[in-house]
Amino acid sequence: RVYDERKEESTAILKETEGKLDKIDEFLRTIEERLKTLEEEKEELKEYQKWDKMRRSLEYCIHDRELKETKKKLEELEQRLNNFDEVQKKLAAELKTAQDAAKSAAKKLKETKRDVQVAKEERETLSVEQQQLLKDKTKLELTIKDLTDEVQGDDKSKHRAEQELRKLNETIAQREAELEELKPRYEAQKKREEECTRELGLKEQKRKELYAKQGRGNQFTSRGDRDQWIEKELKSLNRQIKDKTEHKERLAEDLKKDAEKQVQLEKKIAEQTAELEHQRTAIDEYNKQHYEQKKSKDQYQSSRNELWRKENQLQHTMTSLKEELAKADQLLRSMAGKPILNGRDSVRKVLETFRQRGGSYKDLADCYYGQVIENFDCDTSIHTAVEVTAGNRLFYHIVESDSVGTQILKEINRQNLPGEVTFMPRNRLHVKDQRYPSSENAIAMVSKLTYDQKFDKAMRYIFGKTLICRNLEVATDMSKQYNLDCITIDGDQVSSKGTLTGGYFKNIRSKLEIQKNRTELMAQIREAEGELIQLRDQLSSTETNITQIVSDMQRTETKNSKAKGYFDKLKGDIRLMKEELASIERYRTPKERSLAQCVSNLEAMQSTKQGLESELHQDLLEQLSAADQREMDKLNDDIRRLTQENKSAFSTRMKLEADKNKLENLLTNNLIRRKDELIQALQEISVEERKRTLDNSRLELSGIEKRLEKLNKDFKACEKKVQEAVKRQKAEQDEVEKWRLKEKEAQEKRDADTKDLSKVASKQTMLQTKIQECTNKIQELGSMPSPDMVNKYMSYTSKNLFKELEKANGNLKKYSHVNKKALDQFMSFSDQKEKLMKRKEELDRGDEKIKELMVVLEQRKCEAIQ
Repeated sequence: RVYDERKEESTAILKETEGKLDKIDEFLRTIEERLKTLEEEKEELKEYQKWDKMRRSLEYCIHDRELKETKKKLEELEQRLNNFDEVQKKLAAELKTAQDAAKSAAKKLKETKRDVQVAKEERETLSVEQQQLLKDKTKLELTIKDLTDEVQGDDKSKHRAEQELRKLNETIAQREAELEELKPRYEAQKKREEECTRELGLKEQKRKELYAKQGRGNQFTSRGDRDQWIEKELKSLNRQIKDKTEHKERLAEDLKKDAEKQVQLEKKIAEQTAELEHQRTAIDEYNKQHYEQKKSKDQYQSSRNELWRKENQLQHTMTSLKEELAKADQLLRSMAGKPILNGRDSVRKVLETFRQRGGSYKDLADCYYGQVIENFDCDTSIHTAVEVTAGNRLFYHIVESDSVGTQILKEINRQNLPGEVTFMPRNRLHVKDQRYPSSENAIAMVSKLTYDQKFDKAMRYIFGKTLICRNLEVATDMSKQYNLDCITIDGDQVSSKGTLTGGYFKNIRSKLEIQKNRTELMAQIREAEGELIQLRDQLSSTETNITQIVSDMQRTETKNSKAKGYFDKLKGDIRLMKEELASIERYRTPKERSLAQCVSNLEAMQSTKQGLESELHQDLLEQLSAADQREMDKLNDDIRRLTQENKSAFSTRMKLEADKNKLENLLTNNLIRRKDELIQALQEISVEERKRTLDNSRLELSGIEKRLEKLNKDFKACEKKVQEAVKRQKAEQDEVEKWRLKEKEAQEKRDADTKDLSKVASKQTMLQTKIQECTNKIQELGSMPSPDMVNKYMSYTSKNLFKELEKANGNLKKYSHVNKKALDQFMSFSDQKEKLMKRKEELDRGDEKIKELMVVLEQRKCEAIQ
């Protein structure tokens, strides 16, 4: 049944085809008849047809050649358009490279300028310090010269004084030896004289008493009167004896006290002299301490100057870094919007307020984790994609819970702080697990971010539904397939809802790049602040040490001043004690002499008293008794002898005393005094101080020269550093200009290429229009002449083709009277004939195929029946 139905269908088609063939045959006969009629109209038609075929062949060749050339140009243009993206990417890469290099070179140039400024300031500081050291050196050299002259003068004076002292000691020893040899003889002679004088006085007193006794015989008339007078004299004599005895005791006591005082003074002089040496040693020690303290102070001051230089450099660095941070903040503010950045500043103020309050408020401040942009990092290549995906959500604030955000907002409102703030409380973020494709052409954006695990929800909330795709086609497919937002590296975004956004983004104004730069700057600022704190601690410690040393120096100077005052006082006391000792020695001899005289007078008074007492109650005689007369004679002989001896003793004693006084005066008032002066000059503390000051000045000069030598090296190194920095600055400036020029050229190329794109698009439209015109012209030519004729003209040049066309058109003008309508009809009928012939061939082939199909079906039917 199936085969029958197919056979019936084929038979119907066959009949329909046969009907069409009959109609085509009928049309062909009609056309042939009409063509024969038209060909018979005139003989000129053939000639016209000949030139017309030639014209149409030429026009076909011209239009075909123009069409091919236009198509070739269009292909080249389309190829150029296809390569436009690659060229644009290449130019964009060149532009970015130039921009990055220019930015890097500008940064290096800025750092180099800062280095130049710091180096110049360091050089200026070193120059000032160098000038100061040179002044100190010159001053010390002059001081050393003066001190050297003084010390040399002191040495010469000391040498002369030592020589003089040596000779003086020899002379003093010699004179003291002479005095020691003279003193015993003087004392013996003095004693002899005193004995003679005493005996002579006693003898004379005795003789005087005998004369008085003899005279009283004539003086008094009775023994009673005489006795009464004697008793009266005895009373007066007893008073005199008593007074003289007291005077003798006072003289003896004075001499005893003088002897004790002499011992005390000698002891005290020895003690004071020892104390004087002790004070000299103390003064030397204080001077040494003062020098060591000054040396330490100079070292600390040198360290302080070095620390000041470092502090100055650090402050310049921090100022530069803060300026760069302010610029980055300003740039970020211009990109993110003023309200968002004001909100960030307001949150920071609130957090600072909470930390100042302490307690639970400090815990609230610790539950704030910063903005999203501050809590992750990613590769530079995906910055554009991440920024487009996140948008202003980069500046959302992550907090531990919604209550923390609420408290911060309340405080912002309470303080009337400006700005917009959006919080992301960790306890309120709910994120579903996403299924990501495992493809080389796409990767989850969140997997390319680096962050702390506690911010996982916040990161997945913003970036978890986004894929980074290789190109826009992949992004479109992935977005449809996985219902995820997709984005390319260049920032072209395909939403899961089907929208497509994108365009060109300037990487030079990347928020993430600016934030990264901010983070680096803040880290550098914190590091510089830490170094500055350490440096200031060192400066404070150094200042404390300098203050302590200055205080110690003042105390040492005070002690030294007191020691010098005490030293001078001791010298004065010793001088006064020596003068007092000399005074005791000077007045001892007169006192001893007065004592001897007093004893002699006392003995005389005692003798007189004894005589008066013996005479009392005896008979009153006018003449001396025989015994008294003999005694008188003996006394006269003794007095003459003693007077002679006394004169001799006095003369000898006076001579010896004159020699002794001469020697003592020479020793005391000349030699010993000069010796003391020389010793004092040799021990003069100012001389030792000058020597010590000279030594200290030389040591200080040596230290200054070493410091100056080091400073000169540092200055030369700094000068070299400045020159290198200036040279480097020029090189960096040239580098910046070079890369900016390249950037400008790359931008101009890119702009020119973009302008060329519009020209190319316009030219493409023009070429397409031209191709259409050529095609229409070829179609208007109608049926084509024989291929042989066309091939013949195809090898002609365009110039020759136009010549032949002009010739053909000239000949066609000769046959302008030809029936154009008949010709048109002939041409139309010819076209129809060709089309019908082609259609008849197709139908004949179809008829054969149907018949073959019917035979095949009949065979299969028979086979199926069997």
